[in-house]
Amino acid sequence: MSVNIHISKILLSLVVSIIWTSRINAQTWTLQQCIDSAQVNNKNLQISRNTVLLGQQKHNEAIANLIPKINAVADYRYYTDLPYQLIPMTMFGGPEGQFKENQFGVPHNINMNLQFTMPLYNSQILGAMRTNKIGSELSDLQYQKTEEQVFFDVSNIYYNAQILQQQILFIDSNLVNTKKLLQNMQLLKEQLMAKATDVSKIQLQLEQLSTQKELLTAKYDQILSLLKFSVGISQNQIFQIETNIQYEKTDEYSNSETIESQIVKTQNKLLMSELSTLKYSRLPSLSLYGTYGQTGFGYTEKPNDFLKFFPVGFVGVQFSYPLFNGTVTQKKINQKKIEIQNSELQLDLITEQNNMLTENAKRQKATAQRTVETTLLQIKLAQTVYEQTILQQKEGTATLTDVLLADNALREAQQTYLSVVIDYLKADLELKKLTGNLSIKN
Repeated sequence: MSVNIHISKILLSLVVSIIWTSRINAQTWTLQQCIDSAQVNNKNLQISRNTVLLGQQKHNEAIANLIPKINAVADYRYYTDLPYQLIPMTMFGGPEGQFKENQFGVPHNINMNLQFTMPLYNSQILGAMRTNKIGSELSDLQYQKTEEQVFFDVSNIYYNAQILQQQILFIDSNLVNTKKLLQNMQLLKEQLMAKATDVSKIQLQLEQLSTQKELLTAKYDQILSLLKFSVGISQNQIFQIETNIQYEKTDEYSNSETIESQIVKTQNKLLMSELSTLKYSRLPSLSLYGTYGQTGFGYTEKPNDFLKFFPVGFVGVQFSYPLFNGTVTQKKINQKKIEIQNSELQLDLITEQNNMLTENAKRQKATAQRTVETTLLQIKLAQTVYEQTILQQKEGTATLTDVLLADNALREAQQTYLSVVIDYLKADLELKKLTGNLSIKN
């Protein structure tokens, strides 16, 4: 129920957000809008939600085993040979120890009964209720894990699309600069102040930039298609993402229990419940039962044809105690104990691995943060050097090679900046996940 309420809120906020955005720019989606859309439309999440509902239904099924059961039973028998009974001959004055066979009953027998059963105590039913409740909790955690994975995947794809988009914008800017440089060089060539090879070098660079833009555009379209698939929208829908990369320094995250750890603990809890159910299966069970109905007897040979019904009913209590089942239960208990040991080892493994990955993510994030600040300065410096080199080239104090080197240095600084910003965002995303602070609801 809580999952459905949350989905309704997400769906409402997504619709409002899309309507509001459509008034401004119908083609641009923010990262949060992509995540909200995935929350509603992603097929993996839909499957996971159905799994949660399935777990709830299994728990309800286990509870329903405590409800009394009523069955209607009808039975008809026609005896081609009536059953025999031995009657002591003493009943007719005969000798002791001798018997006379005789057939009793009539050919037609009809039974129509209502049978009632209700368990008063059954350790298997109680154990199944407890186990299915834990299984329902496990399904909820699995759903949260799927949510986190969708949040993580959509964010990564979105970041990859943003860096490609920024690279294309940088190339567009470099194309403008290169075209201007080509025009200047062609004028110098006409004035016999530049060589034909100098013009060819710039033309080559222009072609390389154009080819690079085509490759990046094709890759961007592929990433955008993957993003559409992940957020659950049609491939034909017009769809764009934000151009500006939202880079902000974040504080340290407090360590919370991760979903993976919670899942393993719940699995261990489930195994313990199954072990208890196996142990309690040795206990006796007690149930109440009863029957009420009609029994009919019929005879078809004239002149005594008849069919008469007589009521029948009884109630009782049934006690069942398992004495020996060939040590099958003990073998199952031993297996379950081994599974519990593996579950505890898996929890230790996840904890140690998570600590190691957390430290690596922190180092990667800190390195990326320092590199971002450094590359910003490098871009400003490279831009200044490029502009000064262009002026020097116009004045004849710098060669074309100097201009191309300055241009390459500027492009390299731009690409490095984009890469480290995305590295920072991805490291921050990974750190959120490892510290238990990643949530699709945030």
